[in-house]
Amino acid sequence: MRKKPSEEYLEKAKLLSKEETERLMSRMRTKPMCKMQDAKLSPVECIAIQLEMEAEQLKEWRAKTAAMRAKERLSGQISSDRL
Repeated sequence: MRKKPSEEYLEKAKLLSKEETERLMSRMRTKPMCKMQDAKLSPVECIAIQLEMEAEQLKEWRAKTAAMRAKERLSGQISSDRL
């Protein structure tokens, strides 16, 4: 986990509504919450880290999904070529 959030995500965290902030905090993993509770990070910093982690996870998911779809298309073309 990152120790400090990037400036980009700090700005995004500051712009969130109270409801969006609460939803994000409800999805937070234990480690960022513990750091916030230990007063090592502010709530905005924790939210920014969570936003950044979720963005990275989404990017990885999209890449894996695209690779799987490409593989499915390739295997579909091979199957139809054999018929």
